[in-house]
Amino acid sequence: QVQLVESGGGLVQAGGSLRLSCTAVGTYLSVDEMGWYRQPHATERDLVATIPGRGARKYADSVKGRFIISRDNARNTTYLQMNALKPADSGVYYCHADIRRTWLPGFDDYWGQGTQVTVSS
Repeated sequence: QVQLVESGGGLVQAGGSLRLSCTAVGTYLSVDEMGWYRQPHATERDLVATIPGRGARKYADSVKGRFIISRDNARNTTYLQMNALKPADSGVYYCHADIRRTWLPGFDDYWGQGTQVTVSS
């Protein structure tokens, strides 16, 4: 069984910072792309940032210059450093990862349980 375990959400004033983390736990062969998505209300999840195993990171235009995504491959963990937070950044943040569990080709989608981020004005 594979799970993505998130931590780091909370309440912060506008202009403040938070750091989210997400670790893939369980039995698997490898982790490819990892990323963060935000669900502000009962709507679809919007991409915040992604980081592949190799290659360029991707950010939503709204967070460029403020958020930084990183990963520790030895720990199969991704981090999202969020700076200069705005009320519009509020929502439930979900971690996502493409994980290969078997020697068969292809990766499966996994999602974390979600962590609430609330930015007060």
